[in-house]
Amino acid sequence: MAAPLLSSIESSSLIRSDSFKSNLSLDSTLAELSLHDCQIDVSRPGRDVVKLFDLDSLLPGVILVDRGHLVGVVSRRRFLEHMSRPYGVELFSRRPIASLYSFAHTEVLCCQRETLIVMAARRSLQRPPELLYEPILVEIEPNEYRLLDVHQLLVAQSEIHQLTTQLLNEQTKAQMMQTEKMSSLGRMVAGVAHEIRNPVNCINGNVGFLINYFEDLMELTNAYERSSDIENEEIETLKADLEFDFLKQDLPKILDTMKVSAERLTQIVSSLYSFSHVGHGSRKLANLHDCLDSTLLILSNRLKKGVEVVKQYGDLPLVKCYSGQLSQVFMNLVGNAIDALESLENSTETPRITLTTEIVDDERAIVRITDNGPGIPEAIQQRIFDNFFTTKPPGKGTGLGLAIAYQIITENHGGELKLSSKFGDGATFEIRLPLQ
Repeated sequence: MAAPLLSSIESSSLIRSDSFKSNLSLDSTLAELSLHDCQIDVSRPGRDVVKLFDLDSLLPGVILVDRGHLVGVVSRRRFLEHMSRPYGVELFSRRPIASLYSFAHTEVLCCQRETLIVMAARRSLQRPPELLYEPILVEIEPNEYRLLDVHQLLVAQSEIHQLTTQLLNEQTKAQMMQTEKMSSLGRMVAGVAHEIRNPVNCINGNVGFLINYFEDLMELTNAYERSSDIENEEIETLKADLEFDFLKQDLPKILDTMKVSAERLTQIVSSLYSFSHVGHGSRKLANLHDCLDSTLLILSNRLKKGVEVVKQYGDLPLVKCYSGQLSQVFMNLVGNAIDALESLENSTETPRITLTTEIVDDERAIVRITDNGPGIPEAIQQRIFDNFFTTKPPGKGTGLGLAIAYQIITENHGGELKLSSKFGDGATFEIRLPLQ
């Protein structure tokens, strides 16, 4: 043993760590608990163990050693049980502890100091009932041990359980707030889109008539010019003031621009309206390509920063789904890809997002969203879909986007959401949706 042996009771040192101050976390280990250091040589008489227990009423047992090597553990409970038997004091008080240990020894649970408290508690509770309250041997360093009282272990485990419950409640509350916020946002967007849709449709529909009316007026004007051989000085002056020749060339261009803008505005309003319908009712057949295109249209302002979008659409049938929820997933994944590509601003490589769709085995629709950004480190890939996990700086992300996306795909649609990434070589999120 690395620690010195007890040469006498008076010189004994009962050491307990004071690190356990009720500030445990989910990752707390046995090293954070109060550990008892009480070692005694098996050659010492049994009465020395009695004195040790008298000196410290909280001592759960003693560690027995023989010339510095671990022999075993005798718990307070088993020691007192044998000493209280008929003739127990006469038999064991003056004899070496080794003789008592031959009757009182049991299997000892030994854990490393880095063992998680929750794991140690689980192993302790899995022991046979007669060993349930036996102290646990904790290996601090090679060939150096301490004792841990099971009661303290269970108290610590209970505190961690309460902490876990509290964190889960906080996560659930935060997720409910985020869901409610998205729902409120969806209702607001739906209302705004509905109010805008009517005037936009009016503008879009009347632009066509306006173009036709202009063409008819120009035709009438040309007919008047052809039928009149007399030049009217007043008319010629007015045409010069109005720059009539330029007006005839420029006005059709303005009307065409208005028509294109009105059609684009109609598309944006339709995309917002489709996106806002989260679809908690029944699933409906939807075109996934339309959902992707709507997402790109909504994010077009962010994509103007030099991000190239490559579409590799396959031949997809209509998929029965909640189109609004899938649009939310696409929005999150494409938005994250844009965020990742911001690190390529000073790079010679063109930032690129590739959208790929295909059918596998006539059973599943596949959507892949790939970027050529810096990728995701392998160390955090297992946690990427966890609640509140984010690599973004404070204020930039809630850590709920991918968790909610995972829930939408797996629970609401019975599909799969997978990540494939190599750090420094981009990332691919693959969505698999069952067709049936």
